[in-house]
Amino acid sequence: MLLAGSFGGLWTQFQLSIDREIREDLLPESSGTDMDQAGGNRQHSVLGKTFHWGFIILYAYGIFKQIDDLEELEDSALLSFEIAFATVFLGIVMIRYSYMRRFETFMGATEPVPLAHRYLAKGIHTSMYLCLAMLPLSGLLIAGLFTQGVKDGPLQDFALGLHEMSASMSYVLIAMHVGAAIWSRVKGEGVWTSMVPILKEDRVSRNGLVTRISKLENEVFNRLENAFSSQKE
Repeated sequence: MLLAGSFGGLWTQFQLSIDREIREDLLPESSGTDMDQAGGNRQHSVLGKTFHWGFIILYAYGIFKQIDDLEELEDSALLSFEIAFATVFLGIVMIRYSYMRRFETFMGATEPVPLAHRYLAKGIHTSMYLCLAMLPLSGLLIAGLFTQGVKDGPLQDFALGLHEMSASMSYVLIAMHVGAAIWSRVKGEGVWTSMVPILKEDRVSRNGLVTRISKLENEVFNRLENAFSSQKE
């Protein structure tokens, strides 16, 4: 009971600290740029940026240190490390998702974002988190089967296939996320600046080609939105 009460108290303090960070995130920073005058220059908090950039390091380490052959898990020290790393990785993914899902996908945007575009971005983000959660879960499944003497066969093949698929999908989704972030920076719509500390935007791009492509992009999303709306009626 005492242990449960202590954990509950710590979790409550953690939730309160998150709520404070969220309230800080929702306060716009004051500055003299055009973007600030538009009222859209909201920044992610220090905690949000730490989750984002710190996790990139953890993810990269997890990818580059992954084992090449299942037989390497015969080393009990390596097996224990892999289990501990997967557990920590999964915990951080869950905490990060719990925190970041409370914010707008297009935090800092100074221009209206079509609803269909927001749904697409949210879907990609959610899929990315799902893949990132499946990586350690499938890794723990592999380790669990291995410790039970299941080193091959359909169960282990399934676990390995799930792990490889999660890794491959995470590469694709992260590449899409990075590409979208770069395109957002080119447009100068403010989303990049809300998270990235360099190459900050001060106004929406006035480049003719960028403006035309951005307008076409919004028209496509608006038509998709109208098409789905008409089907519901």
